[in-house]
Amino acid sequence: MMKATNESVEIARHISKFFNEYVPFQKTNSCHTMKAYQYALQLYVSFLESEKNVGRTNFGSKWFERSVIEEWLTWLKKVRVCSSETCNNRLASLRIFLKYLGSRNVKYLYLYQEAYEIPRRKTQKKKVTGLSRNAVKALLEAPDLSTHSGKRDLVFMILLYSTATRLDEILSLKNSQLYLDKENPYVTVIGKGSKIRTLYLLPKAVAHLKKYLVEFHGKISDPEAYVFYSRNTGTHGKMTQPAIAKMLKKYATEAHKSCTDVPITLHAHQFRHAKASHWLEDGMNIVQISFLLGHEQLQTTMVYLDITTEDSAKALATLESENDRKVTPKWKNADGSLVSFCGLGNKKK
Repeated sequence: MMKATNESVEIARHISKFFNEYVPFQKTNSCHTMKAYQYALQLYVSFLESEKNVGRTNFGSKWFERSVIEEWLTWLKKVRVCSSETCNNRLASLRIFLKYLGSRNVKYLYLYQEAYEIPRRKTQKKKVTGLSRNAVKALLEAPDLSTHSGKRDLVFMILLYSTATRLDEILSLKNSQLYLDKENPYVTVIGKGSKIRTLYLLPKAVAHLKKYLVEFHGKISDPEAYVFYSRNTGTHGKMTQPAIAKMLKKYATEAHKSCTDVPITLHAHQFRHAKASHWLEDGMNIVQISFLLGHEQLQTTMVYLDITTEDSAKALATLESENDRKVTPKWKNADGSLVSFCGLGNKKK
């Protein structure tokens, strides 16, 4: 078997470090986002191997140039029948890797610059599906407060809705990030790109949190413990996203019986959508909403404008009325395919 070139080994190393070191510790904590990055690059390398006859002996920077990426996007559209939105998401993931690659070796910087110039596919704007105020109210009434888990789940949903945070931002929240005894209580969350933002809390949310902390963390809580922790791993192991998904679907099924506005297929991000739309209905400036949501671009926030419910309701009414990571780099352990050589798992079919 012919040996890999120096450049192919270098790029394979950078791919491994991108996924095993940079993405999880510098870019995002979301397992879904990390999988999206990895899947996009898996598809790209699979395309190079199957459609361009690229292997470890001829793998190099030229295969990441604009003309090749544009061929890949056409292949995604015609062969894999991907939507324009999916193609845009795949391109965005590839751009992030190329930006990282250019930051590690300046000779590759032109690849990111070329990729950045590739226009996004035109897409039809989709209306975001949020939750009505009645749906939020019904969900907050669903947990059984006579049980340990019911008390925890209620506080989790209250915090998720009242702060409009991303799911992983809540799951990664530690006791040291709660400032409940201040004149204006607040919580600090660490968002994408490790950016910190401050979110103020309503009195009822504060009351629920204080009661929860005493019961679940004791009178003197460990500042480094996760606010919402896994029963299996203890206070220093956060709850998993699959566990939250299972919990929300359980309450959605229960709440749907009394309020058909509650979607059976409820997911955590709908709380975020809901709060953003409720803020908007109450006349909050879109720039303020964008800041609270932690969006880098105002255009990202504009999508929430499509959600409308009763204009006369108040944004805070609902709450005021409520009663594992060590990955071994795989670039050395290829099974013969280019995808495996780059440490990207199995070849995509």
